[in-house]
Amino acid sequence: MAVVGVGAFGRNHARVYRELAQQGGVQLIGVLDSDAAAAAAAGQRFGVPVLSSLAALKGTVDAVSVAVPTVHHLAVARELLEAGIDLLIEKPLAASLDEADELIRLAQRTGRVVQVGHLERFNPAVRATVPLLTRPLFFEVHRLSVFTPRSLDVDVVLDLMIHDLDVVLSFVDSPVKEIRAVGLPILSERVDIANVRMEFDSGCVANFTASRVSTERVRKLRFFQPHQYISIDYTRQDLMVFSVDPSKAAAVPGELLPSANPGISMQKPPVVAEEPLKAELRAFLDAVRSRSKPLVGLEDGRRALAVALDVLAAIREHSRRLRLEALVPPPAARNNPA
Repeated sequence: MAVVGVGAFGRNHARVYRELAQQGGVQLIGVLDSDAAAAAAAGQRFGVPVLSSLAALKGTVDAVSVAVPTVHHLAVARELLEAGIDLLIEKPLAASLDEADELIRLAQRTGRVVQVGHLERFNPAVRATVPLLTRPLFFEVHRLSVFTPRSLDVDVVLDLMIHDLDVVLSFVDSPVKEIRAVGLPILSERVDIANVRMEFDSGCVANFTASRVSTERVRKLRFFQPHQYISIDYTRQDLMVFSVDPSKAAAVPGELLPSANPGISMQKPPVVAEEPLKAELRAFLDAVRSRSKPLVGLEDGRRALAVALDVLAAIREHSRRLRLEALVPPPAARNNPA
């Protein structure tokens, strides 16, 4: 293994690979970054060489984590795929849908395994929820962070909300019918807070709120399906399920599901705690070894990117109606997401 791009998150990839190496079956042979100081610091911290170039990886590694800025994903991935190397590409998959489509074509032509780094799919609470899904009807999702100077060249939609977009899209498995969104820059030149109402062809509705200017850190997803309410706390890796037995509930005349109603039951399904990144990288390594399709493949990454870009378009349209275009510049005026 090698890690290309050892910025804030790439360093975590290198750390986890080193931890997995202690269990055997994987070896981190080096790191690579265009920032020589960052590469040197990571190499020293993890006790691995600093690699000279992408070309140096050919014939020396089986797989690579690509954690460079998104604008460089396609160029880096192209060279590595052509060299016969399997990839994990951090989210968002690409800077545009055209680039995402090119990545899909490259992976198909070269026959390589490519996984997209949508981390929350590997959160133990999320994975424990999948067997419980029946017919999701309504989601309420909040992802709030305190302000930091990290990733200020990218909107909060591509920085934070895309995690929840990917999870909800995987839960609902239905095309998006309509998006209404509002977003505003607060402490940066990009959208720092956004609220989205999304309706699917299935009739399911999802409300998303993402903010990087909050006074607290919140990572929660809650949803309703027939006779059931399910709550996920990403940070605590906690899952709660409230179920209603209509036959028992109806036995209490004149009351509308009070807390003591025998028709309501609460369960906490078992969740085995694990660092989501470690679970993600372990799944990637398993896919590489078995030559199997990753849990989060290129099509999933493209789908999440497409919806995130549609959300940003809806935000710009809302700003145009309110004559706030100057606050939310068009894509041509933005830096590419990282």
